Amino acid sequence: MALQVVDICVEKGLKAEQDLLASVCSGEVDSGLLMWRPNDRALVMPRRMSRLPGFVEASETLADSGWPILLRESGGEPVPQSSATVNVALVYAQPRSDADRDRIELAYRRLCQPILDVLTGLGGAASLGEVEGAFCDGRFNVNLDGRKMVGTAQRWRQSQGGLRPVVLVHGALLLDDERREMVAAVNRFNEICEQDQRVFADSHIALHEAFPGAQVLEPLAEAYRQLLDTL
Repeated sequence: MALQVVDICVEKGLKAEQDLLASVCSGEVDSGLLMWRPNDRALVMPRRMSRLPGFVEASETLADSGWPILLRESGGEPVPQSSATVNVALVYAQPRSDADRDRIELAYRRLCQPILDVLTGLGGAASLGEVEGAFCDGRFNVNLDGRKMVGTAQRWRQSQGGLRPVVLVHGALLLDDERREMVAAVNRFNEICEQDQRVFADSHIALHEAFPGAQVLEPLAEAYRQLLDTL
């Protein structure tokens, strides 16, 4: 089956992920893979950030500059989304062989390992870990040559009947270079909302900066399909 990356606005992309999560929780499908690319821009952040001082002013200011704020259900920090980004969402019920204490790390590793493999195959130095000055930084960033390329997050819900928890594990892959505009939006939000963190363009890298024209989405999709078939 040929890969189709859904071209969709950020708001609808986030909803499509939640709809997929609901479908697995209800038992309608066993698991799912969604890959989507925004056709607009937004600054996406956890719902809890709507309680920050200055949030209303930040929302108005960023919307005026082309970065409307959208709220998501998973954790983390502000993440810019645009056509430079490709999103990957894996949804599955926790395998019975997974220990509860390991399920969060296992979910991240299932998402990240295919990306690490693709980058290594291209000849890049791929790694997991925090990167100083990166937006939405975390130990399960996927990094290329020491710079953040993919941010990750996850959300767990109980399946219908409470038999097994279900995870939505998400990665936002920076495919094309829009680093400076993205960093400016995140820093403007943090400044208005009196957050100390500042992020830097050079802490990030887009895939096509390192490997112009590299076609990675099809092999990634195939790797995820094979993974889901084993769970």
